[in-house]
Amino acid sequence: MIIVLKTNLSNQEIEEVFHKLESLGLTAQLVKTKPNTTIAILDDVSTLPTHLISQIPYIEKLIRLQLPNPLVKSSKNKAIKLANGLSFGNNNPPIIIAGPCAVDEPNELIELALDIKARGAHILRGGAFKPRTSPYDFQGHGLDALKTLGEAKQITGLPIISEVMSAEQVDLALPYVDILQIGTRNMYNYELLKEVGRSDKTVLLKRAFSATLNEWLLAAEYIMSAGNENVILCERGIRTFETYTRNTLDLSIVAAAKRQTSLPIIVDPSHATGKEELIRPMARAAIACGAHGLMIEVHPQPDKSMSDKEQAITPNQLSEIIADTEMLYQTINKLDHSELIALT
Repeated sequence: MIIVLKTNLSNQEIEEVFHKLESLGLTAQLVKTKPNTTIAILDDVSTLPTHLISQIPYIEKLIRLQLPNPLVKSSKNKAIKLANGLSFGNNNPPIIIAGPCAVDEPNELIELALDIKARGAHILRGGAFKPRTSPYDFQGHGLDALKTLGEAKQITGLPIISEVMSAEQVDLALPYVDILQIGTRNMYNYELLKEVGRSDKTVLLKRAFSATLNEWLLAAEYIMSAGNENVILCERGIRTFETYTRNTLDLSIVAAAKRQTSLPIIVDPSHATGKEELIRPMARAAIACGAHGLMIEVHPQPDKSMSDKEQAITPNQLSEIIADTEMLYQTINKLDHSELIALT
């Protein structure tokens, strides 16, 4: 059940509502929305008489839910404002997230950040903490890498995105990043989802490599039910019987997800294919099927990258993808506008 509170309530009045709900044995979660503040009841209320709740002071209305992910479903015309003034999602131009898989050397990262910004990228990515299948592989430079990302942000003005894997890493990342990334391995880490949901940072949620659409959207619901409405979905490929590519890029999920929610959805063709020569064509396909943006691994010297060098592209290749993206976006919108005129 969703409880919509009256407008302009004081914190004390909201606390009174919570005390009343707790006296009924209910677990409640505050969700900040505009213009009203809402409360999500996390327990089954199917057998609870509605009047026991509706008679509580300060309640505007009750909404009984049949949907498993009401907050994700109700995110109409969702656009997320970025730190550099750009809007992410809805019908805005696609956003390009670019940078190295892992932060290697500070001066190199700053030079790369300046380069990709000049070529049209909007957000700088860089791994400070790297989840690796083998415990002996490089796992990132941690806090030092976050400080380097923060310095790159100060110099370039680009918002920063970096992955976190624990509550402790969230605390470390908050002063430096604008977007917290939840990687494929942690999509099912519900305590971590709730932790980033309690933050005021935008969250990019990657689809787990074996997740269904419903599981993916429910993971987003965990974040939103903790109070954070700014969630971006990211398709990064799923595991199939195919071994030529690193994963199988499931672009049908982009169109399917857009029918279920208005949350922005982007595509990561780097992790999806694992092959440098496949990134550009898959990036084109992602924009053509309606993705709101791309997340691409870029390195000035891919052969020297400390992580995932097989799927890193050069800044020159990024320029080609950005040009493709702009052309496709303009063409698709022109077609949509023509269809609208024809209907009228």
